[in-house]
Amino acid sequence: MDFKELDPVLHSQLRLAVMSVLISEQEAEFTYLKEKTNATAGNLSVQINKLKEAEYIEVIKQFRDNYPQTVCRITSRGEAAFQAYVNSIQSYLHAGKRK
Repeated sequence: MDFKELDPVLHSQLRLAVMSVLISEQEAEFTYLKEKTNATAGNLSVQINKLKEAEYIEVIKQFRDNYPQTVCRITSRGEAAFQAYVNSIQSYLHAGKRK
């Protein structure tokens, strides 16, 4: 059986959740990601920084109506990494079905 290596950046529940949201939405505000993932602001911030360091997302800090706003946007590298991760997981799921 050929098990593909899982990307350690994406093999974290919260980082995978963030990427899953961004795959469908392309970009999302920090507060939206916090709500969707049920994460604390501190933990989410740390995980977003790890995704940013891996160049899987870009983080845009701006002001909207005089309030700070953080927007996360998935990059093409992030999309490719997510698809590779999904393919790797599928190789695990289908391993038992091969004869």
